Amino acid sequence: MAPEPAAPQPPDDAPEDAPEDAPEDYVGLGAEEAERRARARGWPSVRRLEPDAIITMEYVVGRLNLAVEGDRVVRCWAG
Repeated sequence: MAPEPAAPQPPDDAPEDAPEDAPEDYVGLGAEEAERRARARGWPSVRRLEPDAIITMEYVVGRLNLAVEGDRVVRCWAG
């Protein structure tokens, strides 16, 4: 497995609309539970991905990314 890329960083002028929530708290949760929890805590956009998915790295304020393997979150980051 390739090394994990660094999570994208918010632009300097990004609004503060994203929830004050620690993405690492979602690692280890079941995918459905993580998605429910994220929405309940105010994340307007939750994206579920395969751990090795090829994605663009643009930062989207208010989006939480969940890398899911099996039914467990193995990585999580904002943007």
